Amino acid sequence: MIFVKHQFIERETRKIKTEYLYGDKVVRFLYSGIKESAPWLFRQLTSAKITWLLSYANYRGFLAARMKEYLDLQRNLGISAEECLEPLELLDTPQRIFERKIRYWQCRPLPNDPAAIVSPADAKMLYGSLAETSNIFIKGKYFDYEEMLGGNKKTWLRAFDRGDFAVFRLTPEKYHYNHNPVAGKVLDFYNISGSYHACNPNAVVSLVTPYSKNKRVVTIIDTDVKGGTGVGLVAMIEVVALMIGDIMQCYSKKEYENPVSVGTGMFLEKGQPKSLFRPGSSTVVLMFQKGRVRFADDIYANMFNPLAESIYGVGFGKSLVETEVMVRSFIASSINNS
Repeated sequence: MIFVKHQFIERETRKIKTEYLYGDKVVRFLYSGIKESAPWLFRQLTSAKITWLLSYANYRGFLAARMKEYLDLQRNLGISAEECLEPLELLDTPQRIFERKIRYWQCRPLPNDPAAIVSPADAKMLYGSLAETSNIFIKGKYFDYEEMLGGNKKTWLRAFDRGDFAVFRLTPEKYHYNHNPVAGKVLDFYNISGSYHACNPNAVVSLVTPYSKNKRVVTIIDTDVKGGTGVGLVAMIEVVALMIGDIMQCYSKKEYENPVSVGTGMFLEKGQPKSLFRPGSSTVVLMFQKGRVRFADDIYANMFNPLAESIYGVGFGKSLVETEVMVRSFIASSINNS
């Protein structure tokens, strides 16, 4: 397994930062040792049952109680009291910390441009293309295309063929609600079963196509409707990971009030909360139709920064440096071809 520093670009300051990869020793052992020498055990350790047990032990069970005794998680994770909706003294367990709510309408303002596409999460972002003629073509690196959307979903496979995609990697300290990146009507909403592989960059490079092998929730949104963003069809794919026990759908039209499950026929407003990862770290993948989106220039430039070292870049043989983005911040514009 590759052993290099993993760096990213902090978008606000444009500084190169080195990331501490949580549980990296365990991930490296699991994906380079057990995966090769004991494949049966590897499959068991990335199963739903083991993920649930690890999640419970770390965030709700006896390990959570012990962590509370000697770790100041709020300080170590850099949680801002000004952002949090609840007082910090109420965030007294790992689970409450990871499921915290923030004043996103104040601290994560939406861009005014109705054609803007926004980040679905506080995350580290990369983007790519499924078109071989594109200079950001990285098909087959992060996921198998047909496997990702579901081999039986022929309509959506045709719709997103040779399109573009963006990957948003959440880490444990981040705010764990996912927000709608676009406005539009839900055409399809379905679950795909799978494993619970880690989203650590070393695991991604070692496993290859992990996001299409993990359990995930797919939401197909038509944005070419009244009040929509006008970027065609968008697939929002929420991917579980090791120690992610659940993806709770909880769409709210205002703040976090009256949350409801997402379903076909619903209109989702841009920037509003859609779901919650419970708990740990995971990934959101957005897929766009060919020729319908233009990504932000700074994110493009960051991907090819020659001064930053990236596990993805070394593992995939292509410059791939992540940008740290904030939920509801501008990441791309729609190109209206209708």
